[in-house]
Amino acid sequence: MKKDFMAPGPFLSKDFIGANDDFESSRIVLLGMPYDCTCSNRAGTRFGPQAMRLESIGIETYSPIFDMEMEQVKFYDIGDLEYPFGNAKKALEITEENVDFIYNNNKKLLALGGEHLITLASVKSVLKKYDNVAVIQFDAHTDLRNQYLGETLTHSGVMWQIAQLTGFENIAQIGLRSGEKEEFELAKTHNTILYKKEQLDKFKDKNIFLTIDLDVLDPSLMSGVGTPEAGGFSYNELICWLKYLKQFNIIGADIMELAPDIDITKTSTATACKLVREVLMLL
Repeated sequence: MKKDFMAPGPFLSKDFIGANDDFESSRIVLLGMPYDCTCSNRAGTRFGPQAMRLESIGIETYSPIFDMEMEQVKFYDIGDLEYPFGNAKKALEITEENVDFIYNNNKKLLALGGEHLITLASVKSVLKKYDNVAVIQFDAHTDLRNQYLGETLTHSGVMWQIAQLTGFENIAQIGLRSGEKEEFELAKTHNTILYKKEQLDKFKDKNIFLTIDLDVLDPSLMSGVGTPEAGGFSYNELICWLKYLKQFNIIGADIMELAPDIDITKTSTATACKLVREVLMLL
């Protein structure tokens, strides 16, 4: 809740830089989803949302890429959800209920993770509000396992779960370079993997939810992730894809899997903050 009084101050805001003070007048809601209980390698993504907020003071509010100020976007930072430890099903239920609230108030979502499993709840909520939905995934990993160590709800199977809701024909996967052979065969069967920006054109008539796993970036830049994979995008390569998406109807997005404490230089967190700024411009 925002304070209803103003002491002399000044005070350093814990909101993401450029956020509005008013929920009602905002178009976009920034929501932290600090859950990481199914992380299969290095944990710590639960600390991602707060780290991005604190580090955001170090970026400019102006985007030279989109020639916009963050204040023009009109977004409200609602804070972080609180999750029970170890209960993935309950965490998804909490997330879906809160994302429902955002869309029922005719706002768009930009979520900060947290592990990638939580994207499933956001997509479920979006599907209640919109028809003709496609999900565009930027990721190093296929995330197409129907189970991992006997569990169906894990970050390594989130796109499998989403495909059961949207159909594989409404899935696009970009930047993939790691996964089981069976996952890549499944992706090839359904033509979900894209290599050129122009291949996105088939989704121009869709309502698009955009999900970005930060490990799509090369670990030389983005080492603060749970499962780094060599051979990833440069920041500018990812931005080129996002600039292409400016002409599409993006109805929600998330930026997932920052594990800030792994990268003590804070380069990963600073990069994630800048990416938040650019994705806000797409919404």
